Amino acid sequence: MKLNPRFVVITLLIVLAASTRLFPHLPNFTALSALALFGAAQYNKKIMAFLVPLTALVLSDAILGFYAGMEWVYGTFILIIISGFALRNKVTAPRVILLSVVSSLLMYVVSDFGMWIGSGIYPHTLTGFTTCYVAALPFLRNELLGDLFYCGLLFGLFYLAQLKFPTLLKQRIK
Repeated sequence: MKLNPRFVVITLLIVLAASTRLFPHLPNFTALSALALFGAAQYNKKIMAFLVPLTALVLSDAILGFYAGMEWVYGTFILIIISGFALRNKVTAPRVILLSVVSSLLMYVVSDFGMWIGSGIYPHTLTGFTTCYVAALPFLRNELLGDLFYCGLLFGLFYLAQLKFPTLLKQRIK
């Protein structure tokens, strides 16, 4: 069975991006949202856009250790993949930047809501809610910077690779 070079390169980029979680980095300065958006935009089959990035996330979490509140992160990750479908056949720098920022905000809003609800650290009051989100602002900054950096890297490298190797271009289905 011959492997599709486009599929192989996209998968390798996603696995490499996920592996960056294993190296020292600023909190939330990761490639997670970027690899979700990239997979959604680039895989020909939508099922692979879910399967490969989610598998990469699970494997990296298995190495790093599973944690409380994972369901909020995974749920948001799935929402980011779904939002990434807006890039299918329409990858442009402004769209990638916009969805990168949206992904960061989505992760901030959803995962910190999960932290407020489930951690027991913050009281279930308006003050506790506000305190939780204010405490998470440095993580949002790092998330934004990481998402923009890794989206630029993944989409940029793949764009350059497609210029050099036309076999990586998406084949139009008639």
